[in-house]
Amino acid sequence: MTERYCSPSAAEHRQSAPSAVRCAVLTVSDTRTLANDTSGQLIGEGLQGAGHQVIERVLLPDEPTAIAECVAKLAARDDIEAVLVTGGTGIAERDQTPEAIGPLLTKELPGYGELLRALSYQEIGAAAMLSRACGGLIEGTLVLTMPGSSAAVRLAMDKLILPELGHLVKHARR
Repeated sequence: MTERYCSPSAAEHRQSAPSAVRCAVLTVSDTRTLANDTSGQLIGEGLQGAGHQVIERVLLPDEPTAIAECVAKLAARDDIEAVLVTGGTGIAERDQTPEAIGPLLTKELPGYGELLRALSYQEIGAAAMLSRACGGLIEGTLVLTMPGSSAAVRLAMDKLILPELGHLVKHARR
């Protein structure tokens, strides 16, 4: 959405939103390491390039219990306002991120996943339906998931997350 379509109240909300958000980045993968985790690196670089902070970076295998425990701990920390997760959102048997995180959400943000799939459809066509990316709040902490592919992460970060991160956190704190 460009600013020319932005309502006056939305523009006002964005202006009063925090310009620096403290984030955790979680990569869910059975095959990646911190050294070759390009998607997690993209998230971190995008956040830092936009003036946000990466407080913690974690890599976990596709194990629902470990994912849920990690996200819950990160969301409970006072120094983290948003948890951005990449990986585990597909339909393969090992893809369990939505199942692990969904029960933790105190408020869902269905528009996030819907918009990401719509934008992805414009780039890759009907294969966009394979993504189960989701988002929401755990109490006052924003949690957004993304597919594991670097292209999907770049799309989510550039078109959805970075333009609205401060605005989302502002509302999550209310």
